[in-house]
Amino acid sequence: VQLQAFGGGLVQDGDSLRLSCAASGRTLLAWGWFRQAPGKEREFLATITSGGNTYYSDSVKGRFTGSRDNAENTVYLQMNSLKPEDTAVYFCAGTAQYYSGSYYYTRGHHYEYWGQGTQVTVSS
Repeated sequence: VQLQAFGGGLVQDGDSLRLSCAASGRTLLAWGWFRQAPGKEREFLATITSGGNTYYSDSVKGRFTGSRDNAENTVYLQMNSLKPEDTAVYFCAGTAQYYSGSYYYTRGHHYEYWGQGTQVTVSS
């Protein structure tokens, strides 16, 4: 399975961006969005399951929205009201495993497949 994330860029404080992540090779049961800022650990942002359930971290809830297009095997992360502290490399991840609780989807090691990352920079 190959994942490719794109849509990052340089924006200003308060702007919006939409990230996309397309998968090829296998149907996934859930997708995750993570980010990593310089000098910080990887941070969970959102999960979108193939059944349409979504889970968000408290840091982005209300500002970021995940969605999917099962026919295209693509997921999206709509990011609104971006802040300078959102600056990071954003990664999409996928899993073909079913987990019984949302907690598992917040852990990066439960995803088998990772995209290469796309840089998001928010200037003040």
